[in-house]
Amino acid sequence: MPFSLAGRDIISIKDFKREEIDEILRLTDAFEPLADRGSDMLKGKIMATLFFEPSTRTKLSFESAMHRLGGEVIGFAGSMGTSVEKGENLADTVRVVENYADVLVVRHPLEGAARLAAEFASVPVINAGSGAEEHPTQALLDLYTIRRELGRIDGLKVALVGDLRYGRTVHSLAYALSLYDIKLYLVSPEILRMRKEVLAGIRGRVDVVETEDLAGILPELDVVYVTRIQKERFADPAEYEEVKGSYRLTSAMLSRLKPTGIVMHPLPRVDEVDYDVDRIPQARYFKQVRYGLLVRMFLLASVLGAI
Repeated sequence: MPFSLAGRDIISIKDFKREEIDEILRLTDAFEPLADRGSDMLKGKIMATLFFEPSTRTKLSFESAMHRLGGEVIGFAGSMGTSVEKGENLADTVRVVENYADVLVVRHPLEGAARLAAEFASVPVINAGSGAEEHPTQALLDLYTIRRELGRIDGLKVALVGDLRYGRTVHSLAYALSLYDIKLYLVSPEILRMRKEVLAGIRGRVDVVETEDLAGILPELDVVYVTRIQKERFADPAEYEEVKGSYRLTSAMLSRLKPTGIVMHPLPRVDEVDYDVDRIPQARYFKQVRYGLLVRMFLLASVLGAI
């Protein structure tokens, strides 16, 4: 590798240069056979998952990645039964758990939590989602999915659809896509438009179009990246009721998408992607799950110095 991730924290996609991301995407290919047959690359290493917030895919993906590389996993999901219930703060939790593990994977409902954890930890910290802020490993697996399925990222037209205000996956992905020569459509209801700081970070680097009309742009798109409206992030339930169900993709609607286009979703879905979409050839969201395993295998092996 022309650069090293050994001992490095993975907190924000903004911490990566395009050259680094391209190399990560290229080298991740080599982990596909390891995912199938297993490896002892990380034998003797321990990963701790500190998940203060619910997760299915991210938690199990990291755990599966570590096990397939021969490592061990400890950790918790939710604060129940931990010292957090007694009032222990995040910094103290991190300083305790780092004594038991070689890498910490942290998911927390508060923005900035992963970066705070990294400041106190002497072992690498990987951000598995910090509030509505960022989810860098999801962005990397999303880029990997696009590259694997379409053969390139440059030159594409990509739409991020749904909850662009609270959706941390689209924040990280928007930053990552701004490193490439693409046209980016931001499709959402008015009250769920992309956060101003994200827009400020990507404008001038990539062609950005904000719109509420998904149907009108579908024939142009190479990638439709859909997110759910995140009820748990709304402070005002009435605000959620106003926008829930704003976009619902069906196979009939997606008949207007070019045959080479793909539909992606970070999951879980609620009602924004109809189940009949699963049967169309453009659906790629379950492949994303597989690709996420490969990306996280690469990241763990790199951060722990096995590469």
